[in-house]
Amino acid sequence: MGAQWKAKGKELAANAKGRVFGKLSKDIMLAARSGADPAANSRLRLLVEQARKASMPKDTLDRAIKKGAGLTGEAVNFEHVIYEGFAPHRVPLMVECLTDNLNRTAPEMRVLFRKGQLGTSGSVAWDFDHLGMIEAEPAVPGADAEVAAIEAGAQDLEPGDEEGTTLFLTDPTDLDLVSRALPAQGFTVLSAKLGYKPKNPVDPASLSAEQLEEVEAFLAAIDANDDVQNVYVGLAG
Repeated sequence: MGAQWKAKGKELAANAKGRVFGKLSKDIMLAARSGADPAANSRLRLLVEQARKASMPKDTLDRAIKKGAGLTGEAVNFEHVIYEGFAPHRVPLMVECLTDNLNRTAPEMRVLFRKGQLGTSGSVAWDFDHLGMIEAEPAVPGADAEVAAIEAGAQDLEPGDEEGTTLFLTDPTDLDLVSRALPAQGFTVLSAKLGYKPKNPVDPASLSAEQLEEVEAFLAAIDANDDVQNVYVGLAG
């Protein structure tokens, strides 16, 4: 589960695409504030590629870019906020939200955390490393991820979310630098963002099957909230 929790199960997967589009749209709108042309906006270019890979409809993508760039006359005012706490059975997590109404999001998070424990700022963050996370795949046969990591300046690497991909971990300040260096090492960057990696993840073997189900149900409810962008969980595997 590691760096970022992903919804599991057929029913969750069936509902996941709409949530993916919603989350991507927010990220695209924020990135488009720096310009609507992906060729001149590296952050937007990566998000456009993610949107296409996720099969986001072209009109949805175009609307998000135009709205974020201020071309529709609509204001885009998202606030970035992190909620820290524990899922059931003391599994730590960081919940990253983008919201246009903090007065709505805050009470919703308090309700969702009732089956766990909502912490104060810094109560859980100390147990996570704040890192740049770059998911990439080989662009040429034989591309060596370890060599690429060293040459591009990444701190570490691990298997990515999808088969054949690699997650390159960087210092937060080096995220853009490493993203731009990886193509020269034979890798295509699929996504690049700042995120959280647990330092001391809970071993799932220490929990019963019933307890793990409680944790999964809790995480699924958190992830289903429209204001939640990413859920980082201190659970190994």
